[in-house]
Amino acid sequence: MALEGQSPYSIDADWSKLYIDGEYVDPESGETTPVEDPSTREVVTEVPRASEADVDAAYEAAVEAQKEWENQPPAARQEHVQGLIQAVDEHAEEIIELNTTEIGGIHGVGETAVQITQDHLAEAATLPRRMKGETAASNIPGKENIVYREAKGVVTVISPWNFPLNLTARALAPAVAAGNSVVLKPSTDAPIIGGLLWARLAEEAGFPDGVINVVTGKGSEIGDHLAGHPDSDVVAFTGSTEVGQHVAALAAENLAVPAMELGGNNAHIVTEDADLDQAIDAAVFGSFIHQGQVCISINRHIVHESVYDEYVERLTERAEQLPAGSAHDEVVIGPIINESQRDEMLEYVEETIEAGATLETGGETVELDGVEDSLVVRPTVLSDATNDMAASCNEHFGPIAPVIPFSDVDEAIELANDTEYGLAGSVHAGDVGTGLQIAKRMDTGNVHVNDQGINDEAHVPFSGTKASGLGGYNSTDFLDEVTEKKWISLQHEPREFPF
Repeated sequence: MALEGQSPYSIDADWSKLYIDGEYVDPESGETTPVEDPSTREVVTEVPRASEADVDAAYEAAVEAQKEWENQPPAARQEHVQGLIQAVDEHAEEIIELNTTEIGGIHGVGETAVQITQDHLAEAATLPRRMKGETAASNIPGKENIVYREAKGVVTVISPWNFPLNLTARALAPAVAAGNSVVLKPSTDAPIIGGLLWARLAEEAGFPDGVINVVTGKGSEIGDHLAGHPDSDVVAFTGSTEVGQHVAALAAENLAVPAMELGGNNAHIVTEDADLDQAIDAAVFGSFIHQGQVCISINRHIVHESVYDEYVERLTERAEQLPAGSAHDEVVIGPIINESQRDEMLEYVEETIEAGATLETGGETVELDGVEDSLVVRPTVLSDATNDMAASCNEHFGPIAPVIPFSDVDEAIELANDTEYGLAGSVHAGDVGTGLQIAKRMDTGNVHVNDQGINDEAHVPFSGTKASGLGGYNSTDFLDEVTEKKWISLQHEPREFPF
């Protein structure tokens, strides 16, 4: 929605309405919530504050639309997803600017989000033609077994704030491609990029009314009602483990499928034979891109004692060279999403220093002209760290790099696996073969040799182990989450029964 001559994708457009059953509607309460630019700390727009009644209306629309949508020919569903690809492409620069304004992502982060989103949409566009059934021989004479693949029904998508564009796309797009309808609830910190933007993209792509519905509001007010809604058949959630456990429990009460991508505490192992140039290049990107606010970023650097001092020195030097400031400027390090996130990570740094670690650089905010209480935190390197220090054992979700020494590979593996999480990891070991052997011993959903952990390709399965999630995303893994198989047998000739 926009004023005449104004782009509907501008931050200055009207974002104050929910999107239910193909209509932009006011929230029942009539209330809105302010959206703050984390770089400037200024309120830039208002978004609707939905109630449980609004949520019920969204599910009612989704249920009503789903069967007709599922019965569309595969080519028709594919065409609509391709329409999303075209809409994102046409409005890419506006979307990148929205991303900068709403979540403090620098321009390069926005570009990456758009690229990954297009990858997920392109993969999803192939799914309608890949929903193939199968036949199976029968032990009973004259019987034919047919297995059909059908949509689950209504998929609830609860998306996060850190990469809201692509992490919404990877759930929403395959869900609708497979014939489901969607109720989308974005994070309170990213209600536009993770939610209301998708209403406009869906409208532009010509989706039928009710197939995609968007409700924004506080998780504390409507989150439980969404996660435990009786009309929800799948709950796709990306976020913290603590919240994810609660969401999964609510979904399970209705026997809805929980597809959970949760927290991480990802290790970057660097052996004595590693190419330090490559290892540090990967480390700088993997720890500091998007201020470390990535579930698959490097949380701990586990480095062999023989190269430890050089690694710390060079990592510190590189961290100090990274320009930090407003995401609207040409910087690498932008703002943290909000005060509570900033304060928590700085508290982890403080506790880690008190426990005996050495602050090599960072650990403080960057003052910005005209901005009171800046959210920009300098890239931080902590040496002499151990696995049980606050910045190491917690998912700090910030530009913080605790560096932990090890003496042999067995110790490195033990340190890497000594966490409740198992989402991502990376290894630099001098050659790919040695790296592969280490990677196979790391108890985590994905590991990247001669790289860092931030990788996402829509055609490659993505999942976590331990407290990092349930189910899987990408490729046919998420297709399995949002569809179910139905067995129909055909008895072609009379069957004999024992009585």
